[in-house]
Amino acid sequence: MKINRSAVSLNVEDVAASAAFFTAHLGFREEMSADGFASLGHPTAGLNVVLLRRGLEVLPEGFRDQHAAGLILAFTVDDAAATEARFKEAGVEITMPLLDEPWGERLFQVTDPNGVVVQFVQWLTPEGAAAQA
Repeated sequence: MKINRSAVSLNVEDVAASAAFFTAHLGFREEMSADGFASLGHPTAGLNVVLLRRGLEVLPEGFRDQHAAGLILAFTVDDAAATEARFKEAGVEITMPLLDEPWGERLFQVTDPNGVVVQFVQWLTPEGAAAQA
């Protein structure tokens, strides 16, 4: 099987608010939209983020009112510290500050206006991880 592209669909209250956050701060671009729907693409992520307004009738009945809760949307970046600094400079609240895990993961999190947690990860070499711990 060949997969040509990937997407994650998130049910949110305010599609426009999440779309604005993802375009302004993460570099996504709106590729398609309609009432209660936006598909956002990114030039390097290889992933579309699809935002669906909660309650849409096109969603299966059991899922219509669910919210994207308990989900962490994670992106790998080259420099997590610089990325965090850029978010801070833009006035975005950092909901989990930069930290280094002993297994070599440097990460931080922000949360979009609909409560979607977005995590940015930089993988360090084991030597780099030990030096940072």
